[in-house]
Amino acid sequence: MTALIEYADIIILWIHVFTAIFFVGGSFFIWLVVMPSSYKITDDEKFRTKIVGTIGKNFAFFTNISVIILIFTGLYNMTWYLGGDYSTLYNTIYGQILLAKIILVAAMLLLMYGNNIYHGKRIMNLVNDGKMDEVRRLRKRSHYLSYITLFLMALITLLAAAMEFFG
Repeated sequence: MTALIEYADIIILWIHVFTAIFFVGGSFFIWLVVMPSSYKITDDEKFRTKIVGTIGKNFAFFTNISVIILIFTGLYNMTWYLGGDYSTLYNTIYGQILLAKIILVAAMLLLMYGNNIYHGKRIMNLVNDGKMDEVRRLRKRSHYLSYITLFLMALITLLAAAMEFFG
């Protein structure tokens, strides 16, 4: 029975890591490849916004699934590590790194979803209305928040790697 539980722990950890790779890698791909490439595809701001918006909407479906998987597998992994002793979050370096990671994940998710819900829908509506000056203004703010989100993703990944040294 113990061996079966260990295999389950390994599989769930692998699912967590694989999903994180998809989520973080896909996000960086969107911002470092798709966005810059969209400027090379067309100068028509309205058409470019629709291209990126369509790609973003398709990726969002998988992002949402990834977030759900990451939350459940992350909670499982945390419970497995802590073994019911939540004081470990404060009393060990590993626990403190884990707690910092949890806080950064929560902040990243709030920022990411808040930005997408508020700016994403407004930008698409403004594009459809042909209000391109306002689109450019909102897009600048949205991009700034997205870059902060990417930075948080990178920091969370760094903390996950650091956990390997203190576990």
